[in-house]
Order: sequence, then C-alpha cells, then structure tokens
Amino acid sequence: MVRESDKSISANDLLKKVRKIEIKTKALSHQIFAGEYHSAFKGRGMAFSEVREYQWGDDVRNMDWNVTARLNSPYVKVFEEERELTVVLLVDVSRSRLFGTSGALRRDVLAEIAAVLSFSAILNNDKVGALFFSEKVEKFIPPKKGRTHLLHIIREIIEYEPQVDGTNISEALRYLTNAIKKKCTAFLLSDMLDVNPDGTPRYEEALKVAAGRHDLSVIEVYDNLERSLPDVGLVNVKDSETGRTAWVNTSDKKMRKAYSDWFENMEQCSGRLFMKYNVDRVSIGADQDYVQGLLSLFKNR
Repeated sequence: MVRESDKSISANDLLKKVRKIEIKTKALSHQIFAGEYHSAFKGRGMAFSEVREYQWGDDVRNMDWNVTARLNSPYVKVFEEERELTVVLLVDVSRSRLFGTSGALRRDVLAEIAAVLSFSAILNNDKVGALFFSEKVEKFIPPKKGRTHLLHIIREIIEYEPQVDGTNISEALRYLTNAIKKKCTAFLLSDMLDVNPDGTPRYEEALKVAAGRHDLSVIEVYDNLERSLPDVGLVNVKDSETGRTAWVNTSDKKMRKAYSDWFENMEQCSGRLFMKYNVDRVSIGADQDYVQGLLSLFKNR
C-alpha cells in the first residue's frame, strides 16, 4: 500500500518519534559505527603541535629554521593529526520523501540515517550541521556540537514542511560550497531523482565543484516501486512534487520495460558521474536494513 502523508505530526507524537530514533541510532553508533566512522573519515590533515630539539631520524623537512637560528641548535616542528571534522548533512526535504510502499516513509529512513551519522560524529567530537533543500535551499543549520543540537536536526527532518515543491540538488551543492569554506565531510541524503528526460543528472557541474572542495558521499534512499512498475492494470499516478497526474496501463509489458530501462539508464549515468568525481555512493531501499548499507559505505572508502 502506498503511503503519502501531508499532515503535520502532533508535538507529543513528534517527541516520541525523536526519542525512539535517538535510542535506536545512538546505540547503533556506539556499538557498530564509531570505529568504522573514525577510520573512514579522516581529519583535515596534520596540525602543528610543538617545537622540540632535533633527534636522530627526524625529517629535515620539518626543521624550524627560525628557532634553530635563534637558539643555535637544531629544532624541528612536531605535528599531530587534526581529527576534528565538520560534518554537514544535505537532506532532501522535497515532497517525494513522504512516499513509501513498504510500511516506512522515506522521510523516516532519512531521519534515522542522519541520526546515526550525527551520533557517530559526536562520538568523534565532530561538529554537525544540516542543510535542507527542495527546489531551493530551505534551511541551513550551522555546524555545532552537542546532543540538543543533534536532536534539533532530527526533529526538523521529521516535521519540516518545504516551502516549494520539486528537487534541485545543484542548489544544495552550490550553497554548501559557498557556506562552508574549509574542507568538510558532507553527506547528501536524497532519492537523487533530479535528472533530465534522458536520465542524465542535472547536477554534474555543482557536484564537480563540491566534490573538489569537500569530502562528499551520496546516500541514495529509494523505494522499490520507483524502480519497476508492478502489473496492476490501469492506475492513476500522481507526481508528488509537480502535482501532475496521468493514467498508466501497468499491464502493458512494453511500457513496463521502457520504464525499467529508463530507470536503469539513469542509475548508470549517475554511477558514472560519481566515479568520475570520486564521490562515494550507497543505495539503500526504504524497506532494507540501512546498517549494512552504511557499513559498506564506510568500509569501501
């Protein structure tokens, strides 16, 4: 059964939902993802720590010539890994997130995945921010630390109502590039259905720039009904973002094959694009266990 919800969640139900997500995802972050996240996402590099006297075997490229000249004795700079990251979640809040055929709305799956990433980041002492987008950038929550901040992000993902319909991934990526000047770790959470009629992605240029500046990963959350049409006869379908409706004869084998071929071509086009710009991507079904999907994303880096 297809579910599409436009009703706002009551305050009490929202708190219960956020608390349930917190309990589940916080445990996952502690038990499963903390080590994988730490290994997969490195800091910005090496940060200066101190100056000490030269010792046999030290790299001469780290010599501090000013201190050496002043003290008339060789000194070297000591560096340590700069672990703290800035993590930004780019969350698709367009109308299509309210779609679901397997008992789970895409919105709820996105919220849980965002929560797992956020709690994993907190365990690593990282800052977390969020950018909500539809056809435009709807809201930007600057990166901060702390449980209260993370719960605010999760609550917004669940209840946020977009001001406009449609999806424009380019707008989100451009905003990220302009808003975050230093390199950050960014996760794009979306169904990625922002393509031209021929199936090619509309966001290549923005992806190229964003991936060149930041450590970008794509987490695609899909519904099985979007990939292949079932044979259920003549049905009236509605685009949740444009509002357009049309009658479709799903019993027509040629029509079903044409749709499946188009979707497969779209997936191949986006896959080639991500490989071209070294963007990690994982596809997770709304009815699947996202734990394995996230683990594969971390381990394949």
